[in-house]
Amino acid sequence: MKINSSNIILDSDPRIRQKSELVSLPLNDEDKELLSSMLTYVRDSQDPEIAQKEGLQPAVGIAAIQLGIPKQLIAVVIPYEDGVDEVALANPKIISESTQVGYLDSGEGCLSVKDEHPGHVFRHARIKVRGYDLIQDKNVVISAEGYFAIALQHEIDHLSGILFYDRIDKNNPWKEDAEAEVI
Repeated sequence: MKINSSNIILDSDPRIRQKSELVSLPLNDEDKELLSSMLTYVRDSQDPEIAQKEGLQPAVGIAAIQLGIPKQLIAVVIPYEDGVDEVALANPKIISESTQVGYLDSGEGCLSVKDEHPGHVFRHARIKVRGYDLIQDKNVVISAEGYFAIALQHEIDHLSGILFYDRIDKNNPWKEDAEAEVI
């Protein structure tokens, strides 16, 4: 399955608020292909040449529900100068989280959200996530912090029908927290 920006549903589509269902493990061929295609989309969207040629919006993550498919599948790719954090997870579940919060100083964005929703989205600064990782072909527990942790929480929220702007304080969107990790 080839994914491009035209496959992605927007927040005006009620399906984006649908709760995603657990997938059976081991993954069937259809779910493997879908998750692999999601990972490919995110990887390719970060290459400006490929993104322009294939009509891809730049992304660090995607959830199956953004394609209108209510399955607990997410892909996240965070490139760094010295490597990459990347996962293609089935049935991801946060199993522990820090009390300290973190947020992206410039706010968050989403492939399914075209309108601006400025403000800070407070999330846990560090998390542990359990799930099946297609890349490693096994059940894993991932310890994540910083941008990787925020991206994972953003995508896992999609599985419950939650969008990033649901977490912005409507009365004080740019509020700060002196104890928070600012990314």
